[in-house]
Amino acid sequence: MRLGHRPERDKRITTHVGLVARAFGAEEMLLCGRDAHVEESLNDAARRWGGAFRLTPNASWKGEIVRWKESGGQVVHLTMYGSNLPDVIDEIRKSEDILIVVGAEKVPAEVYQLADWNVAVGNQPHSEVAALAVFLDRLFLGRELFREFEGGLKIVPSSRGKEVIYPEFSSKDEEGGYEKSEYGDEAADDGLDEDDDQTANDADKSLLSW
Repeated sequence: MRLGHRPERDKRITTHVGLVARAFGAEEMLLCGRDAHVEESLNDAARRWGGAFRLTPNASWKGEIVRWKESGGQVVHLTMYGSNLPDVIDEIRKSEDILIVVGAEKVPAEVYQLADWNVAVGNQPHSEVAALAVFLDRLFLGRELFREFEGGLKIVPSSRGKEVIYPEFSSKDEEGGYEKSEYGDEAADDGLDEDDDQTANDADKSLLSW
């Protein structure tokens, strides 16, 4: 759950919270508010890169937390003022259904009371994106890095160059290895901003598969 999103300030950081959540094993992002830019970016990433990740906008933070707990789930609130992650992660792993709350602006005091765990990923200032990534990696013990996302672009690990497997819905220019899409003739695009590191642009080798 992304709490306290401010559309005029948080478009990029909230988008990255969603991308990290998807890539590191979360099934859904609840956005407390509406932001067409964030919704379009995350839905486009899920469409291009596959998997079943979904975004639910305009969520009520209190209502969602109460419903989650009433259904038997437990809540983790990431905050630098919480218990140190190494001290509580083993206990958290015993929970089958976890709602992770990631704040932006000042978090209501009631969130601290409703959470089953207030967890600090270190006690120094950094980013909620970093906190979420580290928490999910510790939660899944690194297994999320081997997760397969069905139906989308796939990067083939390589020590040199860039290799991309394209899903069946992509039409390819066989000579140049370019994707023809609604965006025109272009190198395979990951749907992220141009300055993001993990892109499939300029792919050296195209692998037609699936």
